[in-house]
Amino acid sequence: MDEYLDLFLNFLAVEKGLSRNTLDAYGRDLIRYIEFLAGEKISHPEGITPPLVLQFLAHLKRGGLSPRSRARALVSLRGFHKFLLAERIVSANPAGRVEAPRTLKSLPRTLDPDEVDRLLVAPQGDGPLALRDRSMLEILYATGLRVSELIGLKLNDIQPDIGCLTAMGKRSKQRLVPLGEAALDELRRYLQFGRPSLGKEPSATFLFLNRSGQGLTRQGFWKIIKRRAREAGISKNIMPHTLRHSFATHLLENGADLRSVQTMLGHADISTTQIYTHVTRERLRKVHEQFHPRG
Repeated sequence: MDEYLDLFLNFLAVEKGLSRNTLDAYGRDLIRYIEFLAGEKISHPEGITPPLVLQFLAHLKRGGLSPRSRARALVSLRGFHKFLLAERIVSANPAGRVEAPRTLKSLPRTLDPDEVDRLLVAPQGDGPLALRDRSMLEILYATGLRVSELIGLKLNDIQPDIGCLTAMGKRSKQRLVPLGEAALDELRRYLQFGRPSLGKEPSATFLFLNRSGQGLTRQGFWKIIKRRAREAGISKNIMPHTLRHSFATHLLENGADLRSVQTMLGHADISTTQIYTHVTRERLRKVHEQFHPRG
């Protein structure tokens, strides 16, 4: 079974171009699946049946996994069995008709516009790290980039003459995203006065660098935004994608059309973008309850 798992993960990496984080998630789900099957004396995929897939999902439930985590595991299983079927390793897909556990969609966490303003000015001073952090936060809010896209930016991805940057999204899909004047101003200051102090090595090609002149990690950025949120006096639990969610929500609240927001976010399916319309409707409902005489 391990051999088939390796084949599948190689297929996802080479043919589908999935990110390392996504590959790791698939790997964790399927390793757990293979260990379960080994306990059921299953050593070849042809011996897997729909009842066994259901038993595995029940096993995950007993282990305390949430419906969302179990639904994600089923996606991994379906992809794995679909691959085995396409490669003619098996004659049927036992996970094809297994229904996913029902999950309640949680609305993305966002900041109010005044909280965003406080966060963007939280990095004070003209030191290289303050210039870097102000530039990163401004760009995140101006573009709605994913954190992985932000820290993956290279110097040649920036096109200040036309006020845009090129983002490398999921499955290596590129898109051109407008920056806006505020983000451009902070970016220029960082490139002129901040980055030269951090990127002393000629080989440093990433746009945003840490103290050692290396590219930032997701964990490194998370620590930065958490610290800057505390400095801004924001009590909400800030997550790495909070500014991305705020970007989309504030655009829609101010009249942007859903298709444009979808394009800027890099969503392949507009249904993914539609969750932000739920956020705006929920906010309108709360405003009505708070201010209407009969709310």
